Amino acid sequence: QVNVVESGGGLVQAGGSLRLSCAASGRIFSIDAMGWYRQAPGKQRELVARIISGGSTIYADSVKGRFTISRDTSEKTAYLQMNSLKPEDTCVYFCRVDIRTSVAGPLYNYWGQGTQVTVSS
Repeated sequence: QVNVVESGGGLVQAGGSLRLSCAASGRIFSIDAMGWYRQAPGKQRELVARIISGGSTIYADSVKGRFTISRDTSEKTAYLQMNSLKPEDTCVYFCRVDIRTSVAGPLYNYWGQGTQVTVSS
């Protein structure tokens, strides 16, 4: 069993900052990637940022230059620093972790329950 818990969401004014955290625990041999996704009501879930085990990152065009994803490998934790927030960033943010439970084993992905980010204008 693997648990993924997000924290750090909340209400912030436009132009402000928030830092989201994602902690993974349980039967984890290795983490191949950790990513942040977001979903607005009535819309599909979309990738915000992702970091793989080697440290490479990818970002959605809409957040490049404003958001930064990082990872503490030893703590199985990922962070999303969000600066210069805009009202259109208002969404539920979800963390996804891609893990293996044994060396060369299959890849599994697990999702957290989500954390609400609301940006007021």
